[in-house]
Amino acid sequence: MSQTTDTLPTSLYTAAQVREIDARLIAAGTPGFELMQRAAHAAWRSLRRRWPDEQRITVMAGRGNNAGDGYLIAALAQRGGRQVQVLAVGDPQQLQGDAAQAFAVAREAGVNVLQWTADASLHGVLVDALLGTGVSGEVREPYASAIRAMNDSPRPVLAVDLPSGLCADTGRVLGQAVSANLTVSFIGLKVGLFTGDGPDRVGELVFDDLQADQIILDQIQPSLEHLCAANLPTLAPRKPTAHKGSFGQVLVIGGDLGTGGAALLSAEAALRCGAGMVTLATRPEHVTASLVRRPEIMCSGVESTYALTTLTQRADVLVIGPGLGQAPWGRSLLSLAPQCRVPQVWDADALNLLAAGAVELPSDCLLTPHPGEAARLLSITVGEVQADRPAAARMLASRYGCTVLLKGAGTLIAHSDGRLALCDRGHPAMASAGLGDVLAGVAGALLAQGLAPFDAACLAVWLHAVAGERLGKQGRGLAAADLIPAIRQLLEECSPCRT
Repeated sequence: MSQTTDTLPTSLYTAAQVREIDARLIAAGTPGFELMQRAAHAAWRSLRRRWPDEQRITVMAGRGNNAGDGYLIAALAQRGGRQVQVLAVGDPQQLQGDAAQAFAVAREAGVNVLQWTADASLHGVLVDALLGTGVSGEVREPYASAIRAMNDSPRPVLAVDLPSGLCADTGRVLGQAVSANLTVSFIGLKVGLFTGDGPDRVGELVFDDLQADQIILDQIQPSLEHLCAANLPTLAPRKPTAHKGSFGQVLVIGGDLGTGGAALLSAEAALRCGAGMVTLATRPEHVTASLVRRPEIMCSGVESTYALTTLTQRADVLVIGPGLGQAPWGRSLLSLAPQCRVPQVWDADALNLLAAGAVELPSDCLLTPHPGEAARLLSITVGEVQADRPAAARMLASRYGCTVLLKGAGTLIAHSDGRLALCDRGHPAMASAGLGDVLAGVAGALLAQGLAPFDAACLAVWLHAVAGERLGKQGRGLAAADLIPAIRQLLEECSPCRT
């Protein structure tokens, strides 16, 4: 059954896991060539739906089973009355097994198969059947040139299973990668479609399970879970006798001189997401402005850990780091956090100070790094983080014994016990300062209402991203504070305050 992005399954797999599923399906009695035929039919249906009036098709075919899919698509298009050409990168006579059989079917259907050359003409819809998940390491010639030619062409591109040159496990571009308008993926969704460079390369995503036996699918533990409305953690409805003391007191610590707004955004987000009480510990210079903007937040000016101690003793959750800075004021306040035995969200400069070795991390923490902060925490480069975001998230969670929310395209939530979830929602308009501060406050409020750090992170990032999608439709200029009422509305939609 074909599915669009609104109804995608929640299980995501590595390329090796999908190959294992494929092997088990064949061993259980479904011939490999039949699976290849199902894949070709699924891709051909999607092509006709997306480009119903296009009469010309160019299939770019490689040498493995991905090429076999391409040859069968070409045969279906030829029989459907389209003008079809296959440009073979490599000698099709060297194809083996199911791919060789697919090549024979295409020739029997009358498909024109030509050898790829750099000056070959590309017509109509381009079908990328070059590499799929079979590539390992950097893409070599002549495939690199063929991919460049496809990307330089103004013609639309359908990628079969995975854009060629995109790592199925990490979403990293392996030197060169196809930029598709539509990707039709099969059997199991690959992690790389959703994170790293994947979102820039995949285009519209359609999934077809090729009628795979669910019993066989259930035999393989997914690499991670894809977050959607159906599998989100939820807050319980509130009893009629509920009071503010039932839903925790969040203490937000941050806002050095010049960055007071960051901590206030976190505090306001925590308030609007249902924390019973919210206190903001910030520079004394910011107290008046904070109270004018949001008098419901208890705002205290603190100059030292002594002034902060009383506030931490009353707190059920700490959110520390937004606007904290790395000067002596911020460093001294952060030094108190490890002594507080309550759940904590560490964000922004709290993470930078942790990376610098200036403080120990307490238990029950949720870290919310962007790729730069993650790189500092792991003592590697940003490029290395982005090259394998799932591995970086897992490494952080393991090293620090906590839950990690690695922000970016395809945000990842990792637990030290090995659990990993991915959120691919969001909008480019969210590339704006302050949105991370809002996210930290949302997570703090969910912790205060009883969610465990991993669940709080999953729900917080989904609310934050989907709110950004809704507001992003208005275009550029999205401000962080705009997100807070939209998040509040979404939270009520998925976790009603009362039944």
